[in-house]
Amino acid sequence: MKVAIIGGGAAGFFTAISAKAHHPEADVHLLERSNKLLAKVKVSGGGRCNVTHNQLNNRLLSQYYPRGEKFLRIAFEQFSVSDTVQWFESRGVQLKTEADNRMFPVTNDSQTIIDSLTSEARGQGTRVRLQTPVSTIYRKSEGFSLSIGAGSEHFDKVIIATGGSPKREGLQWLAELGHEIVDPVPSLFTFNMPKNPITHLMGVSVPNAQIRIVGSKLSATGPLLITHWGISGPAVLKTSAYGARELAQLNYNFKCAINWLGGTKEHLVRSEIEELLPDIGKRKITNRNPFELPSRLWDYFLNRAEVDSEKPWNEIGKKSLNKLINTLVNDEYEVKGKTTFKEEFVTAGGVSLDDIDPETMQSKVVPGLYFAGEVMDIDGVTGGFNFQAAWTTGFIAGKLT
Repeated sequence: MKVAIIGGGAAGFFTAISAKAHHPEADVHLLERSNKLLAKVKVSGGGRCNVTHNQLNNRLLSQYYPRGEKFLRIAFEQFSVSDTVQWFESRGVQLKTEADNRMFPVTNDSQTIIDSLTSEARGQGTRVRLQTPVSTIYRKSEGFSLSIGAGSEHFDKVIIATGGSPKREGLQWLAELGHEIVDPVPSLFTFNMPKNPITHLMGVSVPNAQIRIVGSKLSATGPLLITHWGISGPAVLKTSAYGARELAQLNYNFKCAINWLGGTKEHLVRSEIEELLPDIGKRKITNRNPFELPSRLWDYFLNRAEVDSEKPWNEIGKKSLNKLINTLVNDEYEVKGKTTFKEEFVTAGGVSLDDIDPETMQSKVVPGLYFAGEVMDIDGVTGGFNFQAAWTTGFIAGKLT
């Protein structure tokens, strides 16, 4: 059996490894159009590679995927987070769990993961072929003919692991085989706030903020980072992932409201300040921040709410207190545009999951053709979830059942 795996990323490599493990006699070819392998793995997690996420409950794990939740809930029964950890550790790659449950190699070096995958694939006898672009797939009575460069090659089975495409045209070759394509749009992006004064606080972060897109049901809570172009951090990225299509329709021009206190209700904030007043009443407002916010951010809020920061707390006045509380729990900003999160390009969209069997990753339209990774309409929030989907779908596709 001659097998072609198109795409030399995380999903492609894990598919190739699975194919050789399940079919040792198969002639497996990994075809990568560029001269680089596992490029996304290299840059992931700031060069450390966020391998997976320490969520061992498959039902809860699947909830981190804005697209593909039900599909992956089935798939995770075949290859879970526990299986990922066991796979790497059985090959000498120890993983560690950080405070937010992201999992990294203890070496803190993505090259450790790259070396593990490439040595395993080559050790099994997979033929890794660089600068080998596939332009067309032709169905034959038995197997497939792939247009590679100026020539063509026959394969019995083909697995597509080309990753997400930023434009529909990049998926047209799969549409021509009869697959429904869900138009791709960006996911996991940060919010741009051009010339907004808050950008002067770049580098300041809060551990727990709630973001809400005004006029929609979109909302997320988590760490938030102020950047020189706007806001980023897990709360923003999660919002962008779940709102990928809705925000694209708005052309990335919208209002977002930030509760800097993690969603705490206005009346509770007011009660907390009133309870503290007997103790802090004589202290300058600028020097006594009841919510342990970064001092630069606190001064920014006082200025934004037009509070005289040099006054003592017991002279703040009702009007100023109301404005300050509103700034803390309902701080609105105009967002105009987006920025891709670091080098980690993720798309919502791809081959419709209606066309793919989650038990086998085989196309329901073209028997003998399989899919793995982000080429499907699957994407997760940040935190190791997209790699876990790659390992899982690659393992299942490689079974070639």
